[in-house]
Amino acid sequence: MTFAALVAEGEAVPVEGWDFSWFEGRATEGRPPWGYQRLVADRLRAARRVLDVQTGGGEVLAGALREGGARPDTVVATESWAPNAALARQALAPWGGRVVQCVNSAIPCPDASFDLVVSRHPVSTPWSEVARVLAPGGTFVSQQVGAGTVHELSEAMIGPFEVGTAREPEVHRAAAEAAGLEVTRLERASLPMTFDDVGAVVVFLRKVIWTVPEFSVEAYRPQLLALHERIRRDGPFRATSERFLIEAHRPNW
Repeated sequence: MTFAALVAEGEAVPVEGWDFSWFEGRATEGRPPWGYQRLVADRLRAARRVLDVQTGGGEVLAGALREGGARPDTVVATESWAPNAALARQALAPWGGRVVQCVNSAIPCPDASFDLVVSRHPVSTPWSEVARVLAPGGTFVSQQVGAGTVHELSEAMIGPFEVGTAREPEVHRAAAEAAGLEVTRLERASLPMTFDDVGAVVVFLRKVIWTVPEFSVEAYRPQLLALHERIRRDGPFRATSERFLIEAHRPNW
């Protein structure tokens, strides 16, 4: 396909939710060794009241509920973007799930109202809110995007930059402990990624918006063309995704 055709295709793909099946055969990403959905499925078996923070389209929580065969008494999710919230309501309906649309920094739920709080790839983690809504003895499990993730692609678009520390695992450990939680597990993984064509790059940048803030094809057309020519010359574009898992508990107080 030509550059113009690939870019046009990338612009037309829907980007609501966190279903990445479109990328099959076009891009790859290694999976962390801890298996987040499987881990959540295991935790769900012992939970009666569950909250998914910044759920996206609800796909991951729904998958974990199916995998674990769990039927919690209460299933709630938060999401800031209206199209995703609509998808999440559909995905979580079989479990009577309630989706609350709100800003990412808020969890508009009562104090101590959940045994289990989970979150996959939150934009930001409202640690004080997580601690507030966890019941004594409750658990928070989250897979997070690590510092410098996909920096090779970011630099191909915007040039060299200094990676910040806001997404460092130890920064999150300190924030969790400052909120009164006990961190019981903290693991990180660096994973290979490949992009086989520039259309996949366009979809990824439209979907994972923090990679290149305010990305648009119009604004970054020269960089996309250079990347297209690089892929045609050298093969798939290679990058690294950074992930970390954090698990924390609220003490029985």
